[in-house]
Amino acid sequence: MHELKLLITSIGFGHNNDVRLLYREEQMGIYTDLAAEAREMNPDMTGIEEEESQEGEVLIKRIRITSEEAASRLGKKQGMYITLDAPELETRSPELFASVAGLIGKEINRLLDWDMSSATVLVVGLGNSGVTPDSLGPEVVNRIHITRHIKKYMPEAFASPTASVCAIAPGVLGITGVETMDVVKGVVDAVHPDAVIAVDALASRRASRISCTVQLSDTGISPGSGVGNTRSELSHDSLGVPVIAIGVPLVVYASTITWEVLNIISEEENLDLTDDRLRTINEKLISRQSGDMIVTPKDIDTIVSDMSGVVADGINLALFGEQTHEIGSLLA
Repeated sequence: MHELKLLITSIGFGHNNDVRLLYREEQMGIYTDLAAEAREMNPDMTGIEEEESQEGEVLIKRIRITSEEAASRLGKKQGMYITLDAPELETRSPELFASVAGLIGKEINRLLDWDMSSATVLVVGLGNSGVTPDSLGPEVVNRIHITRHIKKYMPEAFASPTASVCAIAPGVLGITGVETMDVVKGVVDAVHPDAVIAVDALASRRASRISCTVQLSDTGISPGSGVGNTRSELSHDSLGVPVIAIGVPLVVYASTITWEVLNIISEEENLDLTDDRLRTINEKLISRQSGDMIVTPKDIDTIVSDMSGVVADGINLALFGEQTHEIGSLLA
């Protein structure tokens, strides 16, 4: 288990901090970006199709949300959500890193399901590069094999058909003064990609999932959709092309941790406390100020470096397949 520390951010983790705080208050202190965890909190809900499979040390969960009611309850758009759970990732095994990267590549190809060799793909690294737990997206962009400019100006450099790949890390509104959607939309209109792959850091309800889970979805990224806020949405509807979202949970909200601890104590000691009573206690433990705190492992620098490499390798494998190593050597 990673040793945790507190990170206090006033800019807002990700893109929509105010909405996330509202969601936590309405859901009694729990916030998660993971569809699998939202499903765990609503086990009897209909309008959801599920399947699980095991690939070595990785548990793959596929959840398809098929109804508006389920989408509203879970705070997720209708579509496919794939979760790769690999608890042993915290051991930093190179073999497991490679295995997870390979699975990410396969799942991307499954979601897009077309010939990548003739495709143009834009990779978007979301997040704030100046805040380590939120820098996953920009770090991934730094490791993507960029080929669009070479295909445009030196097509003879490639011996066989190769994907045309470009990337951007648009920063965050609090630093650039420009909405992420506006930046990405401008690039999409100029480049005309066949698909967008957006990478972002996520929040989990369990510390054990930090850096040990990867989520992919074909719904794009819709900050605040669970509470009716759809601003800055990056999706097929807003960009006009398929948007694949990839995320790794790197933080847990302090209020989420205290809520989970209170539930464990209540169950272990047979206290039979109602949700309202637990919420009252949680509100006393977590003030409005401390509730804004984000908990992240103290070795977050290493984690971001490792997981950005895993995600980038997975994307490169999806886009270039057997040519990945050759193209990497060419670009080095």
